[in-house]
Amino acid sequence: MDRFTALKVFRQVVELGSFADAARRLKLSPAAISKNIGELEAHLGARLLNRTTRRLSRTEAGSHYYDYVVRILDELDEADAALRPMQHKPGGLLRVTAPTTLALMTLSAALPRFLALYPDLTVDLHMDSRRINLVEEGFDLAIRMSDNLADSSLIAKKLMTMQQVVCGAPAYFEKHGAPARPEALREHNCIKFSLSGHVDEWEFSRADTQLRVAVTGRYKATSSLAVRDALLAGFGVSLLPRLYVEDHLAEGALMTVLDDWTAVTSSVYAVYPSRRHVPAKVAAFIDFVAAELSGRAARAGSPS
Repeated sequence: MDRFTALKVFRQVVELGSFADAARRLKLSPAAISKNIGELEAHLGARLLNRTTRRLSRTEAGSHYYDYVVRILDELDEADAALRPMQHKPGGLLRVTAPTTLALMTLSAALPRFLALYPDLTVDLHMDSRRINLVEEGFDLAIRMSDNLADSSLIAKKLMTMQQVVCGAPAYFEKHGAPARPEALREHNCIKFSLSGHVDEWEFSRADTQLRVAVTGRYKATSSLAVRDALLAGFGVSLLPRLYVEDHLAEGALMTVLDDWTAVTSSVYAVYPSRRHVPAKVAAFIDFVAAELSGRAARAGSPS
């Protein structure tokens, strides 16, 4: 028995006072109407309707049950009506998770502009570098950065590609020399971002040559901002997204090396649970972030 259909059939039969009229209203056959009423009564173990060839009436149980059915079906209609605008106009609560550094560098300053565009929307931005289970923890989407996004049942939309550069403070290179080839990094104090997929081995390419260089150093951190601070202090050399250091490069506080080599890139993705019936708030946020990151990538010289 389709319980929902049976409830709708019962309501229409009572309100129209006729199996035939209910069948026409619901576009079902008279036999289907009778079948639904019979299965509903069998399920409840109670007779709901008294039926003769001339007259149809509710039993005492039927009258009592009808009141509940009307309330339930009306509340479902109200729930549908309340949800419908959210599918077409961004509104309600949007829960987003993003890596801390990426959020601070690219999202946090822009979010007030996003909220100004959609006054019916509230955003809860959760900054966390761990991989959160979106469904279990109730998030609408995640912004993730990876050079190799793991396969999953989630939908991932690529927003931009981040170019990474080897950089350090001019004072560091004056003291220790600038590496001429990637292999020379083995002789340097390499500051490592410990959440990277290539924390201990940095990848480079040039023409048909590809290299993987095992790096060592006295300091690693779970924040790219902490790595950047160590670079600014002249403590070593590191591999970081150009986006995170572009201002310091422009000021001369940091400088890049190995510019004739291409380092491994990382991509930024919007990840969300399903491609079907994407809420308007999710679609609007993805479009906004994609435009924001595209502009930042262009200014930083990274491919989008």
